[in-house]
Amino acid sequence: MTSLAHPVALESLDEVDLAAVPLRALNRALHALGPGSNHRHVRVLNPRGAHALAAGLDAEVTVEVHGNAGYYCAGMNSKATVIVHGSAGVGVAENMMSGFVHVTGDASQSAGATAHGGILRIDGNASARCGISMKGVDIVVKGSVGPMSAFMAQAGTLLVFGDAGEALGDSLYEARLYVRGGVASLGADCVEKPMEDRHLAEIHEKLAAAGLAGEVDVTSFRRYGSARALYHFHVDNASAY
Repeated sequence: MTSLAHPVALESLDEVDLAAVPLRALNRALHALGPGSNHRHVRVLNPRGAHALAAGLDAEVTVEVHGNAGYYCAGMNSKATVIVHGSAGVGVAENMMSGFVHVTGDASQSAGATAHGGILRIDGNASARCGISMKGVDIVVKGSVGPMSAFMAQAGTLLVFGDAGEALGDSLYEARLYVRGGVASLGADCVEKPMEDRHLAEIHEKLAAAGLAGEVDVTSFRRYGSARALYHFHVDNASAY
């Protein structure tokens, strides 16, 4: 295990045991990884649900978390690849700008919230408000998503292999939603839309980027988007706001 007590140990950083090293010291070392660094891979052991783990990264580094992560893991991520070999708490990849975040287990509420770019892949299920106010991120969930997913989603894509809970896409803007399973209900101003060849191509492209090419038949998805009835206030739609 590499000691993080002194900055000189930074370039030999390879494996960090959070049972022995403070989380703040780990994050400080990860934040110091700049363009000139030769270090590109970090294994994190015993995360024990630590909050804000690997948050705020801004370097082309791969961080593998062996265990469950707490709130806001990989939040504000830029350029980095963060792989959680376990489940993640509230707000994983929140406000992500770029990079790749992969959760092999389940994700709690607000996964990918407000994220502007990059890819968030969740192999299990995601709880309520997955993709809330997303602004350009691509989210792929191999399981199901909870209620109010893609609430006020502005841009990007949400692809769900399983089912979606109540009020999917409520107050949706221009994000594109694709679901293979059932949808409990659609939120205000969200409607099912026809699937065209360009949409099938988009699904294939997003799945390939997430490392899931060929996993499912792209024609098995259904497409949902904004009806654009709430873009401008009208008194007849007052109850929907």
